[in-house]
Amino acid sequence: MSELLVDFITSLDGYASGEGWPGFWGLEGPEYLEWLGKQPEVTYLMGANTYRLMSGFASGEVPSGQDEFRPEEEESVDELTQAKKIVFSSSLEEPLTWANCTLVRDDAVETVRAMKENGSGILSTIGSLSLARSLLRAGLVDRFRVVMFPVITGATGEERIYDGYPDVALDMTEHRTFDGRLQLVEYKPRVLEHPPLGAPA
Repeated sequence: MSELLVDFITSLDGYASGEGWPGFWGLEGPEYLEWLGKQPEVTYLMGANTYRLMSGFASGEVPSGQDEFRPEEEESVDELTQAKKIVFSSSLEEPLTWANCTLVRDDAVETVRAMKENGSGILSTIGSLSLARSLLRAGLVDRFRVVMFPVITGATGEERIYDGYPDVALDMTEHRTFDGRLQLVEYKPRVLEHPPLGAPA
């Protein structure tokens, strides 16, 4: 049986990106990058928007506001290109131009449910906020991991990660600090039917 990981990098205030900020908010360090390089092989799950963004980077489109890729960004995109990727979309058309991608038009929740039951190894979301939210709401997520970067992007933050989420109890399974500034926390999530003081009569 496969294990499903939802994996985010965020600002401290829960944004997935920020206008005018580079990848990793420009705050990645050698310890964090070394850890990234040692992560086990996974099959990535994404939606159409993340596919368009990341495949654009893979084809050489430089992030807005930058003249060129930073070495860390280029290495990250290269690693993603080599990985197996499942893209859930009703709007994209075959053939997908990014290497090692499979387009799936069927319902994402039911497809991932079947992949978990019949597969092995690790499935991991990348970006794809609505996909991650749907999988969590369906109770399919085994691990919920966040790496928080020490910046508040109240003025420029984009893509608020937790908007639209259900209430979720989180049991911590791992935590660590990278480079004296990045904080990783990983949890086993449990979707709540109601908050503790909101139980039905």
